[in-house]
Amino acid sequence: MTDTARSGVPALPDDAPPGWSNPAERQTWPSLTRGFARRCPSCGKGHLFDGYLKVVSACPSCGEDLTHQRADDGPAYLTILVVGHLIVVAMHVLWAHFRPEPLVLATLLTVLAVGLSLWLLPRFKGAIVGFQWARRMHGFGGPNADVRAD
Repeated sequence: MTDTARSGVPALPDDAPPGWSNPAERQTWPSLTRGFARRCPSCGKGHLFDGYLKVVSACPSCGEDLTHQRADDGPAYLTILVVGHLIVVAMHVLWAHFRPEPLVLATLLTVLAVGLSLWLLPRFKGAIVGFQWARRMHGFGGPNADVRAD
């Protein structure tokens, strides 16, 4: 039984250069959590962002090229999804148990929605960049993008 049939991952050719590694070596969950923490998905030490949402071109610690990321609208959609669901639950609980004045309820929920959105948006963007890095999407494959099973 060949290595490809056993693991489902193509084996590297015998003449592969020293910098090449097996595509299965990038684990998804660690890179997602590193990205969520706004750290480099490769090493977990360097900062992922230069400012609020601008991804650095390369990790200051390990030098990983991060210009291939394509988060686009994904972080905004996830933020709206999560914050919207949390606000609806908070609205129901506050109204059912406390019956605050409508203006007080609207003010509290607005502040909560804006605060949660500002906190979650860069974290979701980092997680998406970490996912793309782990799955070798959009050019993150490096030299392994050309390795094929024989």
